[in-house]
Amino acid sequence: MGWTPLYLDVQDNNVLIIGSGEVGKRRAQRFLSSGANVIIISKHTSDKLKKMGALYKPREELKKWVDWADLMVVASGDSQLNQEATFLSEDKLINRADFPEYGNLIIPSSFSIGDVQFSIFTQGKSPLMAKELRKRIESVVKKKDIFQLELQHFTRQLLKKKVTDQKKRRNYLYQILNDKKINEFLDKGKVNEAQDYVTQLLENLN
Repeated sequence: MGWTPLYLDVQDNNVLIIGSGEVGKRRAQRFLSSGANVIIISKHTSDKLKKMGALYKPREELKKWVDWADLMVVASGDSQLNQEATFLSEDKLINRADFPEYGNLIIPSSFSIGDVQFSIFTQGKSPLMAKELRKRIESVVKKKDIFQLELQHFTRQLLKKKVTDQKKRRNYLYQILNDKKINEFLDKGKVNEAQDYVTQLLENLN
């Protein structure tokens, strides 16, 4: 299939989770944390997910809640239930945890470092390697990189007020990225001092 990575705003969207095993719980928690309304079709409940706002409904009400859903995650251990839910889903966004090729949505392994989000999708070939790649990324991305991200954002806001030419703004951002004194500040975690220094540098721009 022609998979492509996207980020989806699920705030206030209706998400139906079929099954409450490890995968179902993990994905329910992710959607709840992102502000979605989550209903889980399962006989087994989780107090933690209930406290987060999840509601549990019986299998007999499957069609009702499929109609309600904007997005579905099919992750039960019951292949017949999974097939029934998929059949009822019609043209909805649906993630099949058991057979991704039967769905049209992938929910990849993801994690955050500061405000930077990373997602890893191995085409379903190796969850183990997805975990290993995550470890490698976490070992490479340092606190200084996150500080530089915040400083770049700070600098961009200043430049938008002073410089109309996009190419010139980009050149200034590269100068900030490679400035020796700024990097010394960030090495020591002195983000405020770095921002003050950038403000001084940009004060005399036309």
